[in-house]
Amino acid sequence: MDTPSENGNGRLTNEWVKLNVGGQIFQTTKTTLCKDPKSFFYRLCQDSSELGSEKDEDGAFLIDREPKYFVPVLMFLRCGKLIIDRDLCEEGVLEEAEFYNIEELIKLTKEKISRREGPFSSLKDVKHVYRVLQCHEDELTQMVSTMSDGWKFEQLINIGSQYQYGNDDHAEFLCVVSRDVYPNPNATGKVVEPTDRAKVLQQIGSRM
Repeated sequence: MDTPSENGNGRLTNEWVKLNVGGQIFQTTKTTLCKDPKSFFYRLCQDSSELGSEKDEDGAFLIDREPKYFVPVLMFLRCGKLIIDRDLCEEGVLEEAEFYNIEELIKLTKEKISRREGPFSSLKDVKHVYRVLQCHEDELTQMVSTMSDGWKFEQLINIGSQYQYGNDDHAEFLCVVSRDVYPNPNATGKVVEPTDRAKVLQQIGSRM
């Protein structure tokens, strides 16, 4: 194999290389392929390479991998950005990045997958559910004790109505609570179901 040529500054020149990836021909430069010194391609371009990659009749290096997933790999080597077509899945790109041992591409692809699978990766899948609960003054303590399970206070409104309980007057309140619900199982890995604490809130709200 030919080694990457160097100019007077010790930098690789743009010597063109052909790659036959799964039967599809790609053409690029050794400068592009050698962006990551720990990668498969850098070792492929060395005289002392032990990879033993063969060449086809046109002199292109034979690489037995899926060509459509090689495209984002080559794009990354050329421009340093992760660009994935809609018909490709990130896991497939990650598989190729790990095979070619391109560390920065592995990192970027894992981050993209993590954002996709995280609970807030797709805000369009999140439904913000609000409830307005009417309760008496002496029920506020019970209300506070049920505010787990994802529910949170938004606003407490004193509606000024008075009712007689024993010898004391008590005010009535409107309590606005909210919760994020993920109807898409892929957004969090499971569909959120109301628990007993949530049902208590719903029962109080049904009095309205």
